[in-house]
Amino acid sequence: MPDAYEYGDEGANTLIHIAEKMGGLNLPNMAELGLGNIDHIPGVPAKPGRGVYGIMRECSKGKDTTTGHWEIAGIILEEPFRTYPNGFPKEVIDAFEKAIGRKVLGNVPASGTVIIQELGEEHMKTGKPIVYTSADSVFQIAAHEEIIPVEELYEMCRKARKILTGPHAVGRVIARPFVGTPGNFTRTERREDFSLEPPKKTILDLIKEAGLEVMGVGKIEDIFAKRGLTQSNHTVSNMDSVDAILDFMVQEKPGLIFANLVEFDMVYGHRNNVEGYARALEEFDGRIPELIEAMKPEDVLIITADHGCDPTHPGTDHTREQVPVLIFGKAIKEGYNIGVRESFADLGATVTELLGVPSPENGESFAKEILK
Repeated sequence: MPDAYEYGDEGANTLIHIAEKMGGLNLPNMAELGLGNIDHIPGVPAKPGRGVYGIMRECSKGKDTTTGHWEIAGIILEEPFRTYPNGFPKEVIDAFEKAIGRKVLGNVPASGTVIIQELGEEHMKTGKPIVYTSADSVFQIAAHEEIIPVEELYEMCRKARKILTGPHAVGRVIARPFVGTPGNFTRTERREDFSLEPPKKTILDLIKEAGLEVMGVGKIEDIFAKRGLTQSNHTVSNMDSVDAILDFMVQEKPGLIFANLVEFDMVYGHRNNVEGYARALEEFDGRIPELIEAMKPEDVLIITADHGCDPTHPGTDHTREQVPVLIFGKAIKEGYNIGVRESFADLGATVTELLGVPSPENGESFAKEILK
């Protein structure tokens, strides 16, 4: 992004840096859709392209998951969600401790896998939950499932969510249950996110109100506080997410399938794992023919991102980047470049026009531009 320097992200480029480190990426299916035309990505040749391709810039302030997804869905944030590089202020922690009737441990920015090793034993001895944050706008609560049962941990998160409003309205409160013994703690898959509700109607609300289906895959229900969805499959891996998309496609119900593939940043980007990230990209690319094969003539496939997460960039945070967009379908032009869109919200406005439902408050549709 032109303003990447404001975020400490000057020079970040997720796709190109991974490709350079790996001596090229093998993404033949995304290359066929036009990915190689967007930029010079080692290993991904420029081709005429079977679909529409281009770049989108984030108009909102921020570079986190919620901000990116909300903007795709039509909400532009003038102010970024607040982050806490020095931990949460005393008034927040005091209110939380009073609400749950326990003191807490931690209250620092930390890696979740690291902090449970550092404080897990003390947590087990004292029963105090571990509170921590990250470079994202998150209030995370970790607890051993045998010390604080998961349902009780979820209730703690609900209490924190009520406290974290107004000037301290973090994007997400996250339950982080774990199991194991000192020196060998592991997080479980019973994570739960408690998100802020979008302040205005999103394309999910508009599509649902029009009587169409809105099927969420992965973290979508968390990001939108379960609002605007008719069905959801809370998958926790990329390949399970692709399976879930295919399962929803079989239903042949008109509407939107909105999927977030969580492993790219959660497992690889944040952990600076270039090789793993490259492998995950290639695995996803290998599934694209299945998605295309399952498409009906009126279906449209859109592949994009909500932020960067350059595993070669200093630190473990998301990176403020432009995102690629690839669009494919029988009714969609081939080899067409939409150029640089000035907001992710243009995509949401395009989706609503393609579905024939009211448009969100923000975004300029390019539906007419890309239809044959």
